[in-house]
Amino acid sequence: MRPGHEHDTTCARAHPGLLEGLDRWTDTAHAVLADLGYEGESTRLTYPIKTIRGHRLTADQRIVNALHAATRTLAERGNSLLKTTFKALRRVSLCPWRIDAITAAALVLLHHEHDRTT
Repeated sequence: MRPGHEHDTTCARAHPGLLEGLDRWTDTAHAVLADLGYEGESTRLTYPIKTIRGHRLTADQRIVNALHAATRTLAERGNSLLKTTFKALRRVSLCPWRIDAITAAALVLLHHEHDRTT
């Protein structure tokens, strides 16, 4: 696989055991949230409901989208905070497995800077 050169869904399908692991973890109490880039994996992932041109989403569909967005917002905010604080994380071209240690160190520094221990 070539990180950054293939679509997210293509990479997920090519990674042995990834989607099957999500199948084992997902049940009525657990859902895996994803963005619309993973559309087509609806049995494994939960993503927002698209609006069809000329039609409005129902109230229930809008609530699902709002809950999905509210839940993902925390992770997106954390990712944004890391990338804006540490310029080195903006254009990383390393293998995603190797960037873990750098990101973990940046997260520790960020927590220390904001006086957070959890």
